[in-house]
Amino acid sequence: MFIFIKTLIINLKSLSDMTFKTISCLLLTLLSLISIGLFAQLPFQQERRPRFPGWVSEKGYWVIESNIKSPLDHVVRFYDNDNNILYKETLSGIKLNPEKRKVKMKLKKILESAVLAKENKKDGFSRHHETALVKSAFK
Repeated sequence: MFIFIKTLIINLKSLSDMTFKTISCLLLTLLSLISIGLFAQLPFQQERRPRFPGWVSEKGYWVIESNIKSPLDHVVRFYDNDNNILYKETLSGIKLNPEKRKVKMKLKKILESAVLAKENKKDGFSRHHETALVKSAFK
């Protein structure tokens, strides 16, 4: 680093010997190289996808309805990305804390199995679809 600064100082002393035209050409070249470098990096920065937390599914989303007066009763609904309801379950006697990562990960797993079941149903495969998916996951 020190050598670079020393060479820069020597080059600045020699700048006084150059003509205005030469100095302006050097500055123009330097600015164009910097701008080309910056514009070359733009496509790489735009292709980056935002990072989502692990509990966010690409296949859909879930919603928990609760009531403050009855904290052990919940309605859990699972939707696909087209806002179509995939699965709905009413829970009684189970306390869900949607702030916990473990709860979110279990709900994501149930959501993805519901999406898979819907896709298999469309393809003509009839599998035994287990009821009370959420209740069995949180026992």
